[in-house]
Amino acid sequence: MAMTDARVAVFEIKKYMVIWRQLEERDFAGVTARIRGLVRCSGIGKADAEAYRLDVYFLAPDSPLPAPQVDIANRRGAIFMAISDIHAFVDILRNEKPIFGHLREDYPQWTSVTTTNEPVGTGDEDHRAAD
Repeated sequence: MAMTDARVAVFEIKKYMVIWRQLEERDFAGVTARIRGLVRCSGIGKADAEAYRLDVYFLAPDSPLPAPQVDIANRRGAIFMAISDIHAFVDILRNEKPIFGHLREDYPQWTSVTTTNEPVGTGDEDHRAAD
């Protein structure tokens, strides 16, 4: 396995949990984040069938934004978004399949949650009457 490959992990998100907080302050590498919500995404690695987790923290409007946190050795990561994005994020988890978490120790800013390439105009449910 190449060095770059050892610093990247992709896993299929199989479960998620939404946690709402009134306000929690937590330090991430010297930045105190003001957390209002958390979506914990967990799943199985595509390359190794191990358990992985990506925590997506949703922050109060006045919170500083920490840099993404990635720990490939422990199969965990964290990214940070505005609390106003939580509904759109959860909507993607509820309505798309498959969904993947990407942990990027090589480029932490690329740590992400993605769908697959889909044709334009397709949806999970199509309610149009058949011709």
